[in-house]
Amino acid sequence: MVVYIKSHIGGRLARTDAIRSEVQRLIRTEPFRRFVLSLENGERALIEHPGNIAFEPQAGGSDEFYVISGNLRLFSTFSAVSGVILADRDGAAA
Repeated sequence: MVVYIKSHIGGRLARTDAIRSEVQRLIRTEPFRRFVLSLENGERALIEHPGNIAFEPQAGGSDEFYVISGNLRLFSTFSAVSGVILADRDGAAA
C-alpha cells in the first residue's frame, strides 16, 4: 500500500493534516504493521513500532514530528513527507 498525498484544495495545511491522519491511523492499527515515511529530500524513516514516532495529534497543530528508531534520530515536518508506505518484512517499502 502506498499513500501519496497531494492537495491543491486547501493547500499545504490540508495535505499536512491528511498525512498526520494517515500516520495516526497506521500507528493505531491492530496488529501494527511497519511503515516508511518518505521525505521530499529522499530520506526515508522506517517506523517499526508505534512508539518510534511522536507528534502533536490535533489537526491544525504543529506539523513537526520526531522519529527515534534504532540508530535513527530524525526531526522533520509532515509538510516534508511525500509518501507513507507500508514496509515489507525486511523494512523496505513494499
